[in-house]
Amino acid sequence: MNLPNKITLSRIILSIVIIVLLLFPFDSAGITVPKLFVNESIVIDITYIIVAILFIIASVTDFFDGYLARKYNLVTDFGKMIDAIADKILVNPVLIILAAKGFISPIIPVVIVARDSFVNSVKMLAGSKGKVVSAIKLGKLKTACLMVGIVLTLFYNLPFELYNLRVADALLIVACVLSIISAVEYYNMNKKFIFNEKTEKIEVE
Repeated sequence: MNLPNKITLSRIILSIVIIVLLLFPFDSAGITVPKLFVNESIVIDITYIIVAILFIIASVTDFFDGYLARKYNLVTDFGKMIDAIADKILVNPVLIILAAKGFISPIIPVVIVARDSFVNSVKMLAGSKGKVVSAIKLGKLKTACLMVGIVLTLFYNLPFELYNLRVADALLIVACVLSIISAVEYYNMNKKFIFNEKTEKIEVE
């Protein structure tokens, strides 16, 4: 259990805390959650601010675990597996909960989860044929838009909401579009391995 893997596990723990905070029935438990009033028209549940801060911290750990693993040659198969799991535990439940609470359209988690399932299947199949599938630029851009969009949503789209600019929604829509485009790109890059029954040892950038 090296340092990068410990950081990854801390992201999973933070993700669980985030999920609990978003789902916990504070009203039913008789707990009064403080509210913030912005411009006398926006009522902010302080829970979402706390969740947003925790989400940012968890997202930052996603950078550091990979950076440290590569820099100090601590990359392990367990690390790769747990990192992928941690990413999905952090993002997908938050999207689903935000959709269930009416903050975002249900289409967004449907597209993101379906895309991830498809791409992961392509990667596993290509990997079984000896091909290492690296992240593509569109995929990284999708992730950036998605993470920023989620954070802004948790922050009630402030300060853009004051100017009636739906930046959070726009970023999430862009992330969905990029998700679909990148999924097609992953498929086109690997379709010869998907339909090729022979096992080949190939590594690409």
